[in-house]
Amino acid sequence: MVNETVQALTIAGTDSGGGAGVMADIKTMQERHVFSAAVVVAVTAQNTIGVQDFMAMPKKMIDEQFASVADDLKIRACKTGMLADVPTVEAVVENLKKYDLGPLTVDPVMIAKGGARLLSEDAISTVREKLLPLADILTPNLPEAEELAGMKINDHDQMIQAAKKLQSMGVKNVLIKGGHQVESKESSDFILLENGHSFWVSSPRVDTKRTHGTGDTLSSCITAELAKGSDVETAIRTGKKYVQATIANGIQVGHGHGPLNHWAKIDKEGDD
Repeated sequence: MVNETVQALTIAGTDSGGGAGVMADIKTMQERHVFSAAVVVAVTAQNTIGVQDFMAMPKKMIDEQFASVADDLKIRACKTGMLADVPTVEAVVENLKKYDLGPLTVDPVMIAKGGARLLSEDAISTVREKLLPLADILTPNLPEAEELAGMKINDHDQMIQAAKKLQSMGVKNVLIKGGHQVESKESSDFILLENGHSFWVSSPRVDTKRTHGTGDTLSSCITAELAKGSDVETAIRTGKKYVQATIANGIQVGHGHGPLNHWAKIDKEGDD
């Protein structure tokens, strides 16, 4: 009977404003009926207006958190979010290789909604070279995909090209989010699977600035679904539906880029 409840792990930074990072991950996984554990690798002082400050955790504390979780819990899937700097990325990679934590979703968080950089410039190459080869799913937005792939993305053809380039770096499955294409009436994400199958998932845009934590929520929903045993395509489609619901059924919190409504429900198809 021990550890029968489905469990997943978020490896990321906190958000004192409650809308993104570890806070969004835990809320999302809980809503998807998955118990969420966390390895905190950075602490931020932030709100809906922006990031005022952040501090990365020492390697020893990161290592001890991983050891504590692995010693007691049965993690069936995990995800990374904000990783701050080179030493943090390297510590996370070392622990991901050490412990069996199930399939890994990498959300390569680089810049916050308010413009603050959450991943140092020199850490991008470390993510590219050391973390991406461990990823079962990579979920960059367009600016992150451009950074990692080393190319501009201006249209759908270039999204496809970038996904193939990222997959060649060792990532099994790639999901490039198209939400930054502001001129489009729909948000279209491109997905390239390990087996070569590819598809687009689109949803109508919602006229709102309450989208703080969208990437974290998508990646943590995917992680929760993988922990429950869903295949990659099903997990992605469920994640997209859930995020759309959290945006469309908004809540009023803060003065800036407000958080999503993690209480939002989706229809029975893909729900639990």
